[in-house]
Amino acid sequence: MKKFVLKRLLMAIATIWVIITVTFLIMHSVPGDPFAKEGKMPEQVYQNLRAQYGLDKPLGEQYVIYLKNIAKGDFGKSMKSQAETVNQMIKRGAPVSAQLGLQAFVISIILGPALGSIAALYQNKWPDYITMIIAIIGISVPSFIFATLLVQFVAKQVAWLPISGWGTFQHSILPSLSLALMPIASSARLMRSSMLEVLGQDYIRTARSKGLSKFKVIMGHAIRNAILPVVSTLGTTLSGLLTGSFVIEKIFGIPGLGNFLITSVTNRDYTLIMGTTIFYSVVLIVLLLVVDILYVVIDPRIQLTGGKR
Repeated sequence: MKKFVLKRLLMAIATIWVIITVTFLIMHSVPGDPFAKEGKMPEQVYQNLRAQYGLDKPLGEQYVIYLKNIAKGDFGKSMKSQAETVNQMIKRGAPVSAQLGLQAFVISIILGPALGSIAALYQNKWPDYITMIIAIIGISVPSFIFATLLVQFVAKQVAWLPISGWGTFQHSILPSLSLALMPIASSARLMRSSMLEVLGQDYIRTARSKGLSKFKVIMGHAIRNAILPVVSTLGTTLSGLLTGSFVIEKIFGIPGLGNFLITSVTNRDYTLIMGTTIFYSVVLIVLLLVVDILYVVIDPRIQLTGGKR
């Protein structure tokens, strides 16, 4: 077990290093620099700004300095927002993105298995058809299109909920639903398939023959076993929701990391782009690492390399 954890940890560190390196090289391979769009800036001011952010140094030296700063947890100063460092912006935006992702996660793990169970229990009947239509739409329609439709028909036409902004629970409902649509659809399809398989097992027929009520058979036996494949995907679902809300945050004007990242790309803010990218990557890799380890701890059937733990 220790070798497995150490191996996964080393792989995670190596992956983070590759992401840092690739992001750094991509940023510096783009023609021009963040200050080239400032219009008729005096040449001396331009050179001073480049020197202030170390852009006048050779690329190799910039890379070494950046790695040293990253090792200390310092992402540097934003090149466009002089009032804040990248660390401060991440500290301000990360809780907002986390709240949005967690709300979408809770919605998906409640609605997805529920819809999938209903579809399986009413196979080839109208609840099954409706659920599968919802699942197909959820998988086929990108979240930003669904978000746009919600803004247009729910917020604007009916005026039930605020269109944009952040600060109250009402502000988070539409973006959470938009972000949760795809995982709801995926988990509903997975739950339906698993539920149909479980309902055909011998122990379900045995439970029914013992005179147990339909509710007890479904809740105590069927759903309890059918939901296991869905549970096994929760780690990747959570990591995807926490790190995949870029466009949703931009559409709804949410001051999260996703909005910061899109704005930084538009402004060519090197330090903010690299800082947010690395932060998202670390969160994603750590979550996947934890999931890998939990799989081994929870499920003894998983065999590690070499056949021993």
